[in-house]
Amino acid sequence: MTERSSSKAQAITSEVRRRIADREWRQGDRIPDEAELAVEFGVARATVNKALQLLAEEGLLDRKRRAGTHVTLNPAHKATLTIPIVREQIEQAGMEYSHRVIAQKLSPLPADASTRMALPEAALLIHLRTVHYGDGKPFQVEDRWINPQAAPGAEAIDFQRINANEWLVRNFPWLRADMAFSAENANARDARLLETRQGTALLILQRTTFNDLGAITSARLAFHPGYQMFATS
Repeated sequence: MTERSSSKAQAITSEVRRRIADREWRQGDRIPDEAELAVEFGVARATVNKALQLLAEEGLLDRKRRAGTHVTLNPAHKATLTIPIVREQIEQAGMEYSHRVIAQKLSPLPADASTRMALPEAALLIHLRTVHYGDGKPFQVEDRWINPQAAPGAEAIDFQRINANEWLVRNFPWLRADMAFSAENANARDARLLETRQGTALLILQRTTFNDLGAITSARLAFHPGYQMFATS
C-alpha cells in the first residue's frame, strides 16, 4: 500500500471510530459494504478493506463472509479484554440478579479520579454507588464516575432500572481501557455494603475506559470475600 493510500485508510478508520463512538453505527449494526464506502470516501475498495481490517483487528468490527461487517456487540482488543456485564455473570452462576443504587448525583471530580480520567479536577460528573446482588447476597460494590460528554444521555437514565455497567457496555464502545487489580482490606463502607467485617481481604478492580470523546467512566469494583477471577487464552 502506498503512503497516500495508507493515509486515506487511517482517515477512514478515524471516521468509522467516530461513527461508532457517536452511535451513528450502534453495536450489532451492519455497516455499509466496501463498495459503498469506497464511493463515499472516493478511494479504492482495497483501501477500504485495509481500514476495516485494522478495525477488526482492534476488535471494533466483526467481519464475516456473506454476513457482512458489523459493529461488535462487546468490543474486545487483541488482548481479548472484555468488560463483563455483571448481571450476566451472576445469572450464569445460577443466581437471581438484583441491584441497588446507594447514591446518584452530580459531584465534583476528586483529584484521584481526575488523574485517571484525564479530566479537570472538580469537573461535574455523575457519581454512582451501586451494590450488585446474587440471590440477595452482596456480590460486588461499585463506585463509579460517568462522564456525560463521552456518554451522552447518561444524566437522563434511571440507573435503578438498568445498572450503569450494563447500560454503558451496551451503548458506548470503548477504544482504550486502563485496569489495575489490588488486594485491600475492607474499609467501613465496603464492609457494610458487602455485609462482611471491616479489615476483610477483598479483591479490588479499578477500571477506566475511553472513547474518541474522552474518558467514558471510571469504576472501583470491590468483590465479595473469596471472589475468584479466571482468565483463559
